[in-house]
Amino acid sequence: MSRDGKCGIFLKTLEDYKSAVYVYTKPLRDFSTESMSLIPATHYIYTPLNQLKGGTIVNVYGVVKFFKPPYLSKGTDYCSVVTIVDQTNVKLTCLLFSGNYEALPKIYKIGDIVRFHRLKIQEYKKETQGITSSGFASLTFEGTLGAPVIPRTSSKYFNFSTKDHKMVEALRVWASSHLSPSSALLKLCDVQPMQYFDLTCQLLGKAEVDGASFLLKIGSFLRIYSLHTKLQSVHSESQATLLCLEFHLHGGTSYGRGITVLPESNSDVDQLKKALESADLTSQHSDRFCQSEHEDSFPTPSTMVNGIDLRRSYSGSGSVSLYEVERCQQLSATILTDHQYLEKTPLCAILKQKTPKQYRIRAKLRSYKPKSLYQSVKLHCPKCHSLQEVPQEGNLDIILKENATKTPDTKLHNTLLYDSKIWTTEEQGGRKVAVHFVKHNGILPLSNECLILIEGGTLSEIYKLANKFHSVIPVKSGQEDLELLDLSAPFLIQGKILHYGCKQCSSLRSIQNLNSLVDKISWIPSSVAEVLGIVPLQYVFVMTFTLDDGTGVLEAYLMDTDKFFQIPASEILADDDFQRSMEMIMDMFCPPGRKIDAYPWLECFLKSYNVTNGTEQQVCYQIFDTTVGEDVI
Repeated sequence: MSRDGKCGIFLKTLEDYKSAVYVYTKPLRDFSTESMSLIPATHYIYTPLNQLKGGTIVNVYGVVKFFKPPYLSKGTDYCSVVTIVDQTNVKLTCLLFSGNYEALPKIYKIGDIVRFHRLKIQEYKKETQGITSSGFASLTFEGTLGAPVIPRTSSKYFNFSTKDHKMVEALRVWASSHLSPSSALLKLCDVQPMQYFDLTCQLLGKAEVDGASFLLKIGSFLRIYSLHTKLQSVHSESQATLLCLEFHLHGGTSYGRGITVLPESNSDVDQLKKALESADLTSQHSDRFCQSEHEDSFPTPSTMVNGIDLRRSYSGSGSVSLYEVERCQQLSATILTDHQYLEKTPLCAILKQKTPKQYRIRAKLRSYKPKSLYQSVKLHCPKCHSLQEVPQEGNLDIILKENATKTPDTKLHNTLLYDSKIWTTEEQGGRKVAVHFVKHNGILPLSNECLILIEGGTLSEIYKLANKFHSVIPVKSGQEDLELLDLSAPFLIQGKILHYGCKQCSSLRSIQNLNSLVDKISWIPSSVAEVLGIVPLQYVFVMTFTLDDGTGVLEAYLMDTDKFFQIPASEILADDDFQRSMEMIMDMFCPPGRKIDAYPWLECFLKSYNVTNGTEQQVCYQIFDTTVGEDVI
């Protein structure tokens, strides 16, 4: 529309679209057409994330849940990793590659909305993922409700219709009520030691850099991802040693680390500008830049962080010193095996949050229970989740001796499954013991491959046979077949390891069902249990760890088979070397006779959950996906 009220038509032709005519009569809402060129209208179909199939090329919309800013891959391309989610609550991780840094999505924070065209879907390790294909293109939008719908893209030509506008707005509304805002984005006034967070700021000054660094022009608005705070001691001749809070951006691209220059049109930049306009920064920063050139005039650091006096000695009270918390050079004695994307959370914050939730922590082991480590080994049923004590050898011997008084029934001997032999003991009034040797294709295998069924044997006799034969099953004579003993006794013995079954969940079957395994010879405990109708119990370590990170103290529950200690719980009771290894690990975690500041750090994953005890509910915490470091074992 011209000033005189008459309508005007602007025609434009391009070599790439020789037969196309472009007509512009009305500006699109919410963003200027001066910064883009329109291409012929095309009807695009967008696939919900819960309908993706491997081997297809699709167009999708989604809200960003995680991303890594573009970085140079091992090849010649730049790479960006983006995880998105939509209204179907399905997540999709996308690996995006391009030789042009600017061609990758311009994502500034979690919650941004992206549109991907021509994204290839593939299956990798049983998970669906998206990768760039020929012609891949993207648009990015702010996810903030009410913000202008302005596409971010380096492309000069793209299609954006009223339908696209509605899809962006719909995703914004859905994300505002279904996705929690990023907790990683903090203000400086809210920062605590031992945190990783994202910071939006303006560059006011810079130090000299070498040729391998990127040089930012002063005045830029930046977002620094996965910034790390730690305490640093400052020595002064006139004052005692003080602590100041330092900010570190570690190398690499893990956890989305990096720096992005934000455009001044970004809504977060607009908020920051308003905050800066209300503050007098000139007198606050100009002197410090001058003083930092001289070591003697280093500004006196504040010794208060969030109301905590850092000069106070926490070591004397037996708690973790906040200064020790920030000795980041000290390696953790444990290793995380998954979920590395989780940010570290102080224990004081965990204690205030609702369940269920997962956390990553860094703390010290103040104490643990039980002190007698052999008492930490329990039997756990994976079906009913019950826990029970491992039977003591004395009680087990009583159970076996009770069954040893019964005379074996010779009618059940020498079947197609096994050959039978009976001998009479010299003591105990000539007790009879039957041993049934399970055959393999009608032939007795070698002793180290042979399964035997023992009827009337004592514990010491069974142990002697277990050292010679592959596996031993204690049995008794039934009315029509040999039967397993009560599940108070082990259903299978291999060497020194006794395998038990759950009384509540098992439904015992005939010994003759072993026929289905005679061709396999290996006699795997889980296979034996399955054919005999047994739900096998697992040996697990069950311990309580009292953890302290200087901000709070928390009790966490450890239940693990062999991953945490890298020692099999099933063998710890029978192997002296394993017992000594476990004692050494716990003495290293919690050194006797030393203050807690001298203890090593443990980096762990915790999950919170509710336990109902009568009418009361209690919040509990469990350690998971954590293992002892290789240099500790």
